[in-house]
Amino acid sequence: MKVAIIEDEELAANYLKGILLQQQLIPVREVVSMGSVKEAIAYFKATMPDLVFMDIHLEDGTSLEILEAVAITAPIIFTTAYDEYALKAFKHFTIDYLLKPFDEDALMEALEKFTVIKEKYQGEETYALVNQALNHLKTTYQQRFLVQQGHQFISITTQETAYFYAEGKHLFLYTQHGENYIYNSTIKEVITKLDPTLFFKINRNYVVHIDSVKRIIKHSNLKLEVVLSPTAPKKDKIILSKTEIKAFKQWLDF
Repeated sequence: MKVAIIEDEELAANYLKGILLQQQLIPVREVVSMGSVKEAIAYFKATMPDLVFMDIHLEDGTSLEILEAVAITAPIIFTTAYDEYALKAFKHFTIDYLLKPFDEDALMEALEKFTVIKEKYQGEETYALVNQALNHLKTTYQQRFLVQQGHQFISITTQETAYFYAEGKHLFLYTQHGENYIYNSTIKEVITKLDPTLFFKINRNYVVHIDSVKRIIKHSNLKLEVVLSPTAPKKDKIILSKTEIKAFKQWLDF
């Protein structure tokens, strides 16, 4: 059996490959790995493996681009940092996934499900199911925000958004260019609309975009201070909630 791994993190790819070659549940004779959309498209146009492990975010794009370019007729198990809430789409379409970081037990459970998937889904049906699930996931999160400036409304994309800041009864949206607008929502509401791979709630006042985290300062009392760019509106230090430290480190991969 030939297995393909589409993963841009070399350590993750090697970890997965090692387990696949050692396990006894399915007979794996060859494992190939690649880390980019371009490599994957070229590979799938030339050959089709029996099983595919695929990360959603790659170094030069997303796995959706691969599926749009070539019909993958092999069962796919996704390895991703998306949270379980976002990945309900994959469960609904009976496509399995491994939530990073995953252990060997989780991988073996996915392989057991694969033995069922390969019998149930074949050819174009597999491609259609995966494409449907990824399109659902792609549109799950809000892509832009409508804010008012005087008598006009301005549309701001998630990529233009640096962070949300709550003060009193108001929620402010700050852009990467330092502009700020009142956004008609709350921290609690807005966090449910955002892609968790891009945004993180660091405390009750801030939800930040990953690109706005300029640096992190460790204090002697084990607290973490987050420095944002553009500069936060308050001069007070932005301290990460203690309950969020572990998740924050995983989010930033440090």
